[in-house]
Amino acid sequence: MSMQPLRRALLGAALYALAAALPAAAQSAFPAKPITLIVPFPAGGSTDRHLRIVAQDASKYLGQPVIVENRPGAGGTLGPANMAKTAKPDGYTISLYTLAMLRMPYMHKTNWDPINDFTFIIGLSGYTFGFTVRADSPYKTFNDYIEAARRAPGSIDYGSTGAGSSPHLLMEEVARNAGVQLNHVPFKGNADMQQALLGGHVMAQSDATGWDQFVDAGKMRLLVTFGEQRTTRWPDVPTAQELGYKVVSTSPYGLAGPKGMDPAVVRTLHDAFKRALYDPASLDVMQQLNQQPAYRDSQDYREWARATYAREKGLIEALGLMAKD
Repeated sequence: MSMQPLRRALLGAALYALAAALPAAAQSAFPAKPITLIVPFPAGGSTDRHLRIVAQDASKYLGQPVIVENRPGAGGTLGPANMAKTAKPDGYTISLYTLAMLRMPYMHKTNWDPINDFTFIIGLSGYTFGFTVRADSPYKTFNDYIEAARRAPGSIDYGSTGAGSSPHLLMEEVARNAGVQLNHVPFKGNADMQQALLGGHVMAQSDATGWDQFVDAGKMRLLVTFGEQRTTRWPDVPTAQELGYKVVSTSPYGLAGPKGMDPAVVRTLHDAFKRALYDPASLDVMQQLNQQPAYRDSQDYREWARATYAREKGLIEALGLMAKD
């Protein structure tokens, strides 16, 4: 073969190889379309407030919109569980993942595994829990509320964001340690629970700091918080620990996707959401909610989930909430 035809043949082969590679390269570019972020609570609550800000800033770094979709139910576990069972592991559908995911399988029979059915992307922050009543409530202190329950077992109620949620279980711990019986009223999320409390449909609520605006506006009274120390925003409010109830509760949350995600896609999502977590808008809303960043990379977040899942079994057993065979 002369040099001219050989050169043409080699050029043709090179062009064919390049053309064949282009679809693969285009296919591997992530993200190429909007990403859905499932928030398993109603719009307007504390988690929704933070995640919408983080999603907005992550969109800038990803070059595609991150669309928040509220899918409440089952104490914040319905949305992530459905995602794990139905979504493709391509990174275009991800979800908030809370501590409730590591408790619910002990309390109810589930068709999903809280570790093996998920790809862990990033740990973001954690809640500050508190207990509030309406401003005109007869309960001026948390001890007043507990003593009312002591006098009338089972008739003093409170709301939480669902059976098995952290706000529910910490109050079960309080009731057990205080030797009282409380009436638990589950809600889909804190936005609808706030309205129920303000409307007089429930006596009190245990929740993350979605109540902050109502406390500051004088519509609710914050009786107790559940951290190791008093909050900087409400320093006059005691902790359950210092009142002698022996309960300290923190509840980290982050993002996860279905099992089997490409590590490169996980890394892209991780990097964008990490930047968004520390952006001024995110830091500002966390300050409003009395939260701090609780960053964990993908591997650390998975290890935290695995260790916490093993540890939570003891709490569920102690509270008598284990699912019956």
